[in-house]
Amino acid sequence: MVQVRDVMSSNVESCSNQDSLEAVAQKMKSLNVGAIPVVENGQVVGMVTDRDLVIRGITGHAGNISQVASQNIVTVDANASLEDAAALMSQYQVRRLPVVENGQLVGIVSLGDLAVRDQSNQSAGGALTQISKHNLQ
Repeated sequence: MVQVRDVMSSNVESCSNQDSLEAVAQKMKSLNVGAIPVVENGQVVGMVTDRDLVIRGITGHAGNISQVASQNIVTVDANASLEDAAALMSQYQVRRLPVVENGQLVGIVSLGDLAVRDQSNQSAGGALTQISKHNLQ
């Protein structure tokens, strides 16, 4: 069984709730990523996307990440199967999941990571169909 740890990105940068919107936007730009986990004491407490920065940050006049980040984040265990990760993505309508081990952030897995593995193409395709269908409604 292929596990999430086999396909996840493990060199994940994070930010804290106290970081400024500018600092996180600069980090996203330099890393060429669209989402960064928000971490406090090694635990994932949120996720901030480039869209969050624009929609909630700039237009909402927020000052720091705690005001724009999504809360109640769904995570996946590093030992979970790719099918389990795809099911979570589909259920919660997300394209990325922070990966944890013993409650600590160890990586991030995206829908694209799942799609590159032959065994999970069907699961990833199903998750994408469900996510896209939900976003079109």
